[in-house]
Amino acid sequence: QVQLVESGGGLVQAGDSLRLSCAASARTSTYYTMGWFRQAPGKEREFVAAISWNSGVKYYADSVKDRFTISRDNTKNTVYLQMNSLKPEDTAVYYCASGSRWREARTQNGYDFWGKGTQVTVSS
Repeated sequence: QVQLVESGGGLVQAGDSLRLSCAASARTSTYYTMGWFRQAPGKEREFVAAISWNSGVKYYADSVKDRFTISRDNTKNTVYLQMNSLKPEDTAVYYCASGSRWREARTQNGYDFWGKGTQVTVSS
């Protein structure tokens, strides 16, 4: 069982930056895909970004490309999401996920474990 705890969310203004962190439990294998998803009120959960176990490959949703950066530190069992130039439409609960199916890294099916989420609110 892998436990994931997100942190770093908050209320910011449009154009600001935030960095989310996701700390995984000590049992986490480094050979895991890590991803970020988000869910806005009244909408389905959507893919944001994913990173391979060795940081060699990263995927981004078109809506966040060039603004968000995913990274990981396997020595700390932590994955990060640096969010720049935030927009009101980025407002959502952001979830961290861990999984072993890299081919499905851009879908929820690729993940086995989920955090409880952290709220990001961007005001205009």
